[in-house]
Amino acid sequence: MDSSDRLIFVTDLQAQLGTLRRIQARLGDRTVGLTAEDVVRMESVAYQIHNLYGAIEDLLKLVATHFENNIAESPRWHSALLQRMMQAVPGVRPAVLSMETFTALNGLRGFRHFFRHAYEVPLSYEQLMANVKLAEGIVPQLEQDIETFLDGLE
Repeated sequence: MDSSDRLIFVTDLQAQLGTLRRIQARLGDRTVGLTAEDVVRMESVAYQIHNLYGAIEDLLKLVATHFENNIAESPRWHSALLQRMMQAVPGVRPAVLSMETFTALNGLRGFRHFFRHAYEVPLSYEQLMANVKLAEGIVPQLEQDIETFLDGLE
C-alpha cells in the first residue's frame, strides 16, 4: 500500500473510531441510574448497543473492503466477518482483532441479533446490563487492536 492509500485508509479508520466513541458516550449517558423498571430507557440503551455494534461492523468492513475486497452478503456474513478479522492473511494483512475482542464482539453480535428480531420479547435487565458491560470496554479494546494492526502493516 502506498503512502497516500495508507493515509486515506487510516483516516477512514480514525473517523469510524470517532463515531464509535460518540455512540459509546451516548450509551454511557443513558445507563446512568438505569433500573429494571425503566423499560423505555432500557430500550434506548439496547438501541445504542445495536448502533455501536453496527458501527463496529462498518469499521471491520472498511478493513475487509480495503484488503480483501470481498464481503459476501450471505445469511452468516456477520459472523464470517468477525472470524475473518481475527485471522491474519499472510502476505496481505495481519489479524485485526484479538481473541478477547472477538469474544466480546461475538457476544454483542448475538445481542444485536436478539434486539433486531425479538419483536415482542421483553428485554431482560440482567441480559442488557451484561451487554452494557461488554459494550463499555469494547472501544478501548478495538483501539488497541487497530493500533496493533496498523503497526503490523509497516
